[in-house]
Amino acid sequence: MEGKVLLLSQRRISDLVAFCLSYEFEDNLAAMARADQFDVQNRAALEFSRRVYKWTRLASGSTKLAGVLAPSPPQLRLQRDYELFFPIFSNAYQLHSLAAIPDWRKRCRKAACFITEVWADDIPEYLVELLSGFDHIFVGLHHCAPQIARIAGRPCSYLPLAVDVERFAPRPEQQRSIAVCNIGRRSATTHAALLAGAERERFFYYYDTVAASGSNRKERTFRVDNPEEHRIMIANILQRSRYFIANRSHVNNPEFTAGRDEISARYYEGAAAGAVMVGEAPRTEEFARQFDWPDAVIHVPFDSSDICQILEALDADPARLRAVQNANVREAALRHDWLYRIQTVFDILGIAHTDQMRARANRLRQIAESFELPAAA
Repeated sequence: MEGKVLLLSQRRISDLVAFCLSYEFEDNLAAMARADQFDVQNRAALEFSRRVYKWTRLASGSTKLAGVLAPSPPQLRLQRDYELFFPIFSNAYQLHSLAAIPDWRKRCRKAACFITEVWADDIPEYLVELLSGFDHIFVGLHHCAPQIARIAGRPCSYLPLAVDVERFAPRPEQQRSIAVCNIGRRSATTHAALLAGAERERFFYYYDTVAASGSNRKERTFRVDNPEEHRIMIANILQRSRYFIANRSHVNNPEFTAGRDEISARYYEGAAAGAVMVGEAPRTEEFARQFDWPDAVIHVPFDSSDICQILEALDADPARLRAVQNANVREAALRHDWLYRIQTVFDILGIAHTDQMRARANRLRQIAESFELPAAA
């Protein structure tokens, strides 16, 4: 059956590990909404087109002239109509790839998009203007929505990140051979303490060994061959981790966030996998609303030289840990699967839910039920 939704994906030209979450969203939407997907091709041609568009737009003040003068990247000419066009962007600098499907607005009854990460002081206005033809814009960070709406002149809503809970959920009696998992941005102090503790106590501490990168050497990123395989690996690691270090977005770069706490993907992943999450959670009402069950994140300072003693104290209460693990999986299955974000998008746009979405909801309820705590005697 032909798809009702059209996706525009960056996966063939953008292979950073952080972008795998966006591609997981695409895969889930494709499965639940019979979506067709067009993969953007030729990164060099697209980037050259973007630069010409940028300088023409800034010099002339005309979006129309910039669109005419910018060379066209490899394009897809749509041969039929769609109910929804829903491109997913990892950041706002990917928006110029809309030029790869020049007739998307004519061929799609509804159009919305999702930008995983965009910060209010790093918004390329000349690109966000391209969203003026959309019915609705969704963003994965809470603080930037009003500014995106102002620039694009279209409604913009915060749509929380999520995870493929069916992939990440463990078996109810999953054995957790990894004591601590600490991936991505990290504290040198906490990492050193865990390294020493793992050597001393012979527990399994899983951590990244890729070199720190970025101008401030605070990022840990790399490229992946296959985004789905990477997500499978992350799910397997977290299913087998007892503790997962989970901190708010850019926790080691407070100058960048300027007090704007945001919810990183780590919380959705850790909860779905049933790991006990420890770290510095976002200090926001939004986080408190989304993760409102007891011990969803156990507070541990970012720099914790005593991290091993903290975890040892938690280990002394296995009933508490089991309750946390079960609650995390249960709540993720009921609240933080990609299904619920797709439902939100469809409801706002007035699009009917699919049979595949309803089947997914039933499977998620079954996962949640399998992690229900036994009634007290």
